[in-house]
Amino acid sequence: MQERWKPSVTVAAIIERKMGGRSQFMLVEELTRDGLRLNNPAGHLDPGESPIEACAREALEETAHLFVPTALVGVYLSRFERPLPGQPTEDITYLRFAFCGELGALQPGLSLDEGIVRTVWMSPEEIHASQERHRSPLLLRCMQDHLAGRRYPLDLVTTDPSVYLIGRGP
Repeated sequence: MQERWKPSVTVAAIIERKMGGRSQFMLVEELTRDGLRLNNPAGHLDPGESPIEACAREALEETAHLFVPTALVGVYLSRFERPLPGQPTEDITYLRFAFCGELGALQPGLSLDEGIVRTVWMSPEEIHASQERHRSPLLLRCMQDHLAGRRYPLDLVTTDPSVYLIGRGP
């Protein structure tokens, strides 16, 4: 029997601020197997949490700031092949839920996730000019969709209560 295909579900925080009337976006610089890369604060959906909760958690872990998602920017599917030393390539597919929201206070004393070097604020022009450093092509697409005003209500993403019950015992 062939193994069922299961994409990795990820979340991303699209964090914008206005400085002098111009947009800037908070990104993270992270060490990857391909070197230092830029990405939205993002990560995998964990068992027992909704995509909205995962986005708030990942933003906190990668930026040390509270983040409250307020709208869904979009749902994205991407696929790539990663070369593995001495093995066939690894076929990876990501299903990304991108949320915009409100950046909260820095949480003093909180360490950034392993591999995250720092947070940076970049203009749309700087993000566009640095595509060779992007961890994912979705970074640029999410920013463009956000700037285009794409916003969908959070209740578009429904999490059934069963997500919170399985594995918690009677």
